[in-house]
Amino acid sequence: MAVFGVLAAALGVVGLVAPDALLTVMGFEPVPDGGRADGDHTLVFLTASSMAALNMGVYYVLAALADWKPFFRWTVPFRLLTCAVFTLAVVTGRAPSGFLGVGLWEGLGAAVTGAALRYEKRGAPEA
Repeated sequence: MAVFGVLAAALGVVGLVAPDALLTVMGFEPVPDGGRADGDHTLVFLTASSMAALNMGVYYVLAALADWKPFFRWTVPFRLLTCAVFTLAVVTGRAPSGFLGVGLWEGLGAAVTGAALRYEKRGAPEA
Protein backbone atom coordinates (compact mmCIF):
# COMPACT_ATOMS: atom_id res chain seq x y z
CA MET A 1 0.00 0.00 0.00
CA ALA A 2 2.79 2.39 0.88
CA VAL A 3 4.62 1.74 -2.40
CA PHE A 4 1.46 2.39 -4.39
CA GLY A 5 0.84 5.53 -2.37
CA VAL A 6 4.32 6.90 -2.95
CA LEU A 7 4.09 6.17 -6.69
CA ALA A 8 0.64 7.77 -6.97
CA ALA A 9 1.80 10.85 -5.08
CA ALA A 10 4.96 11.09 -7.20
CA LEU A 11 3.01 10.84 -10.46
CA GLY A 12 0.59 13.43 -9.12
CA VAL A 13 3.48 15.80 -8.54
CA VAL A 14 4.84 15.09 -12.04
CA GLY A 15 1.43 15.91 -13.50
CA LEU A 16 1.30 19.18 -11.60
CA VAL A 17 4.87 20.23 -12.38
CA ALA A 18 5.41 18.75 -15.87
CA PRO A 19 2.06 17.75 -17.40
CA ASP A 20 3.57 16.95 -20.81
CA ALA A 21 5.90 14.41 -19.21
CA LEU A 22 2.94 12.67 -17.58
CA LEU A 23 1.01 12.67 -20.86
CA THR A 24 3.98 11.06 -22.59
CA VAL A 25 4.30 8.35 -19.90
CA MET A 26 0.62 7.48 -20.40
CA GLY A 27 1.01 7.20 -24.18
CA PHE A 28 -0.54 10.52 -25.17
CA GLU A 29 1.13 12.92 -27.59
CA PRO A 30 1.63 16.27 -25.84
CA VAL A 31 0.43 19.35 -27.70
CA PRO A 32 3.08 22.06 -28.07
CA ASP A 33 2.62 25.33 -26.16
CA GLY A 34 0.14 27.55 -27.97
CA GLY A 35 -1.15 24.62 -30.02
CA ARG A 36 -4.29 23.95 -28.03
CA ALA A 37 -7.62 24.96 -29.50
CA ASP A 38 -9.96 27.26 -27.63
CA GLY A 39 -12.05 25.16 -25.27
CA ASP A 40 -9.39 22.44 -24.92
CA HIS A 41 -9.41 21.73 -21.21
CA THR A 42 -6.86 18.92 -21.24
CA LEU A 43 -4.49 20.73 -18.87
CA VAL A 44 -7.33 21.58 -16.48
CA PHE A 45 -8.37 17.94 -16.38
CA LEU A 46 -4.77 16.83 -15.97
CA THR A 47 -4.26 19.29 -13.11
CA ALA A 48 -7.38 18.00 -11.34
CA SER A 49 -6.41 14.35 -11.91
CA SER A 50 -2.84 14.98 -10.75
CA MET A 51 -4.02 16.69 -7.59
CA ALA A 52 -6.37 13.76 -6.93
CA ALA A 53 -3.47 11.33 -7.47
CA LEU A 54 -1.29 13.28 -5.06
CA ASN A 55 -4.02 13.25 -2.41
CA MET A 56 -4.82 9.59 -2.99
CA GLY A 57 -1.15 8.72 -2.70
CA VAL A 58 -0.95 10.44 0.66
CA TYR A 59 -4.11 8.60 1.82
CA TYR A 60 -2.54 5.27 0.87
CA VAL A 61 0.70 6.05 2.69
CA LEU A 62 -1.17 7.16 5.81
CA ALA A 63 -3.38 4.05 5.71
CA ALA A 64 -0.26 1.89 5.37
CA LEU A 65 1.42 3.61 8.31
CA ALA A 66 -1.73 3.05 10.40
CA ASP A 67 -2.05 -0.55 9.10
CA TRP A 68 -5.71 0.22 8.39
CA LYS A 69 -6.94 -3.12 7.01
CA PRO A 70 -10.52 -1.99 6.22
CA PHE A 71 -9.10 0.65 3.87
CA PHE A 72 -6.94 -1.97 2.19
CA ARG A 73 -10.00 -4.20 1.65
CA TRP A 74 -12.03 -1.31 0.21
CA THR A 75 -9.37 -0.59 -2.39
CA VAL A 76 -9.50 -4.05 -3.98
CA PRO A 77 -12.89 -3.89 -5.74
CA PHE A 78 -12.47 -0.26 -6.73
CA ARG A 79 -9.01 -0.85 -8.18
CA LEU A 80 -10.43 -3.82 -10.12
CA LEU A 81 -13.18 -1.53 -11.43
CA THR A 82 -10.55 1.04 -12.43
CA CYS A 83 -8.62 -1.71 -14.23
CA ALA A 84 -11.73 -2.71 -16.16
CA VAL A 85 -12.69 0.86 -17.11
CA PHE A 86 -9.17 1.85 -18.20
CA THR A 87 -8.68 -1.38 -20.16
CA LEU A 88 -12.05 -0.90 -21.84
CA ALA A 89 -11.03 2.67 -22.75
CA VAL A 90 -8.05 1.26 -24.67
CA VAL A 91 -10.02 -1.60 -26.26
CA THR A 92 -12.74 0.78 -27.50
CA GLY A 93 -10.26 3.33 -28.83
CA ARG A 94 -10.97 6.07 -26.29
CA ALA A 95 -7.38 5.92 -25.03
CA PRO A 96 -4.03 5.03 -26.63
CA SER A 97 -2.49 1.63 -26.04
CA GLY A 98 0.06 3.13 -23.62
CA PHE A 99 -2.81 3.83 -21.25
CA LEU A 100 -3.29 0.07 -20.85
CA GLY A 101 -0.37 0.09 -18.42
CA VAL A 102 -2.38 2.25 -16.03
CA GLY A 103 -5.23 -0.25 -16.03
CA LEU A 104 -2.90 -3.20 -15.62
CA TRP A 105 -1.10 -1.44 -12.74
CA GLU A 106 -4.45 -1.05 -10.97
CA GLY A 107 -5.43 -4.67 -11.61
CA LEU A 108 -2.08 -5.99 -10.42
CA GLY A 109 -2.22 -3.77 -7.34
CA ALA A 110 -5.70 -5.05 -6.50
CA ALA A 111 -4.64 -8.67 -6.96
CA VAL A 112 -1.52 -8.29 -4.80
CA THR A 113 -3.46 -6.43 -2.10
CA GLY A 114 -6.23 -9.04 -2.09
CA ALA A 115 -3.73 -11.90 -1.93
CA ALA A 116 -1.81 -10.26 0.92
CA LEU A 117 -4.99 -9.69 2.90
CA ARG A 118 -6.07 -13.30 2.38
CA TYR A 119 -2.62 -14.54 3.39
CA GLU A 120 -2.68 -12.47 6.59
CA LYS A 121 -6.22 -13.57 7.42
CA ARG A 122 -5.26 -17.24 7.18
CA GLY A 123 -2.29 -16.59 9.41
CA ALA A 124 1.23 -16.59 8.08
CA PRO A 125 3.10 -19.81 8.89
CA GLU A 126 5.65 -19.58 11.65
CA ALA A 127 9.27 -19.46 10.45
